[in-house]
Parts: sequence; C-alpha cells; structure tokens
Amino acid sequence: MTLPSASAALIERRARLLGPNVATFYDEPVHVVKGEGVWLWDADGRKYLDCYNNVPHVGHCNERVVEAICQQARRLNTHTRYLHDGILDYIERLTATFDRSLSTAIMTCTGSEANDIALRMAESMTGKRGIIATDATYHGNTALVSQLSRSNIPEVGFGLDQYFRHVPAPDSYRNPDPDGALFAQAVAEQIAELQASGIGFAALIVCPFFLNEGFPTQADGWLKPAAEVVRKAGGLLICDEVQSGFGRIGSHFWAHQKQGVVPDIVVLGKPMANGHPVGAVVTTPEIMAGFRTAFRYFNTFGGNPVSCAAAMAVLDELQDRDLMAHAARVGAYAHERLKALAQKYDVIGDLRGSGMVFGAEMVLDRESKAPASEFTDRVINKMRQRGIIHSKLGRHKNTLKIRPPMPFGTEHADLLFDTLDAVLAETPLAA
Repeated sequence: MTLPSASAALIERRARLLGPNVATFYDEPVHVVKGEGVWLWDADGRKYLDCYNNVPHVGHCNERVVEAICQQARRLNTHTRYLHDGILDYIERLTATFDRSLSTAIMTCTGSEANDIALRMAESMTGKRGIIATDATYHGNTALVSQLSRSNIPEVGFGLDQYFRHVPAPDSYRNPDPDGALFAQAVAEQIAELQASGIGFAALIVCPFFLNEGFPTQADGWLKPAAEVVRKAGGLLICDEVQSGFGRIGSHFWAHQKQGVVPDIVVLGKPMANGHPVGAVVTTPEIMAGFRTAFRYFNTFGGNPVSCAAAMAVLDELQDRDLMAHAARVGAYAHERLKALAQKYDVIGDLRGSGMVFGAEMVLDRESKAPASEFTDRVINKMRQRGIIHSKLGRHKNTLKIRPPMPFGTEHADLLFDTLDAVLAETPLAA
C-alpha cells in the first residue's frame, strides 16, 4: 500500500527522531489531531468511532477531568515529600471500592511501574523471586516486568528470565476448563518446578479477565482454585486490573470480584486518570509495610496533586453517570448484535466479553477452529478505512478487540456492527 505523502513523511520523521520499530496501528496509520467522547478526528477532518481506547475511560477530553487538571495545575503541582491531602483523599476513595483488607496504595505514573513494584512486594513478603504468569500475556515494559511477556521475548534482560515461569493461557474455545481446575494444576506444576530449582515461589500474576489472552469465557469464581494453590504454597496473588478495572466489565467494579477472589496486590494504570499518566498498586497494610521496609521507594511524579485531581474526577464521572451499569446494558446489546452476525458468517467461531469489552474469534472453519489471523488483520484495516477504530489480540491475534470508552452507547454499537457486517460481506476468507 502506498501511503499518502503526509503520512509517509510523518512515519519517516518518527523513525528518524524516535528510532526504528516504533509500532503504529493499521497498514495506513491514522494521524489523529482531536478527540471528544467516543470520537477521534484525523488531520484531514475525518471522524472515527473509537472502539479501542480504554485510556480515555470516561471519554476523550472529558470536561470534568480537563477542568480538574486545569484548576489544580493553576494552584499547585509538586511531589509527595510535601504534605498534601489530594493523594490521601484519592486513595481513601479508591480503596473503598476494594475488599476492606486492601486499604493502602502507592501511586505511580504507569502500569509498568506499578507491576514492577508488585513483583518486588512479592519478594519482600516471601523472600523468594519466582513469578508465574500466562504464556500469552503482557504486563508492562520495565526490565523486570518485560520478562512476563512471551509474545515478544526480550533477547536481553540482565538474566532476570530465570525467575519467571509460564503456564498455558486459558482458552475456553479450544481447551475448555469450566471450573479452572486445569489452570490451577498448571500453576501447581510450575510452583513445584520453582521450588525444586531453588528459586522458590513468590507470586502468580494475572489479568483477572485475561484480556491480552483474548478474554476467554469463564464462570464466576473461575480463578478460585488457582488462588487456593498459590496461598497454600505461601505465594501472593497479584491481579493486574490495568485493562479490566473501573467498572469496565459491567458486572463488578473490578474483574477479580467477578472471579470471586481477593488478591494480595492489585495493579492499576491506563484508565485511572483518563489519559493523564497515573498508575497505582493497592495492597494490604502488612504487605505495604514489608515493602516500605525492604525497599527505599520514591516516585517524583507519582501521586502529584494534578494527577490525583484527574483521577478523582474519573471516579466522580463513573459514579455520577452510573457508567458501570451503562457498560452492562451496552455490553448485553453488543452481544446480541454479535450473535446475529455469528449466525450469518461462519468465520465467527466464538463470541465473548462482558460489559464494555466484547469481541469475536475469527476462524478458517468452525470444525477445526483454525485461527483466521490474516483475515482478522484485513478486517481491522478495512474497518479503519470505514471510520471504525478497533484492534485484535489473543495468542493467535484473531480475536476482535473491542474496548471503547465507557460512554459508548447502543447507537455507537449499531454503527460498529453495521459496518462490521458490510466488511465481512465483502472480505474473502483467503486474500
């Protein structure tokens, strides 16, 4: 594909100034210049429906969040070595949404930083360094946390890879595990291997909705058996709620609540402040004290007054607009629209999702369940050409990833699925 001259020039400039291999979406990247609610605009004035971005959780350029940032920036912005009530007010409000045991927090700038802290918390509490994750996940990009990902295995990493073990990601479509027993068994096997190696077991870290793994369908409480295995072995359960939290799944404010577990540590990021760089680690007072004793940790920008004001405004929007209930309603409607498309197109092998996360796995045929990865990529690019922004994920990169801002409504769902219907009708399975 030949890119327009303006886009080609921008890509050349990115490579020169940012270095090689800086990823972009789509065969023809979108040059965005404006956002509002669930909409994006490109440099040519074209409007796109955003069905992907969970960072602007309560909508692009949300007025309440923008105003909170502006007001606090006019008043004060500094680090947490000075006393300020903004960070305390926010953490009290935030932790009130969790189990009572999870009552303390560290504020960071990113989910990567937060996951890095979570792994060090596990070491400080257990005296061990062995960490277990799934083999199709992503938890961030620090030198330590990057070792959790198998999708882009780093060739260097200070030898940290020796401390990590991976278990097969759940796949409700090809390898059903209805009660989570098989997953728990796989975790137990890796715990035993870590213990036999002399490294020891510190923690299991998972996204409780397994979003990067393609958000397979799971019964409520599915994670309980694995959590029991982890606790019995003296390890900690870390739930990475960077993508799945803040009411997105519709049924619960946090995905681990749907899973029927209380983690030892919860990691937050992306949508916390609607695009302002904010992350956090929520944990128990005991674990927090252990970490603070073992490590001298300070984050210059984490928990600054402007960030906390933005994050508080997000909580206000979620509550005042009842966006979790809205997500449940729109998600149910989206599922019905997807079900109708599945009855029409055999390439749709499986439906899944909850609340404002929904999608479909594309297959070459339903009998073999062979992934239609290349077809999925073509569909996503054609949707982009028609003004719909979304992506793909999962082990085979063949699951449509539809994860829009929370104000996304049924009218937007109709536009999305009407367009998808047209694209599927015109796109042959083979290129």
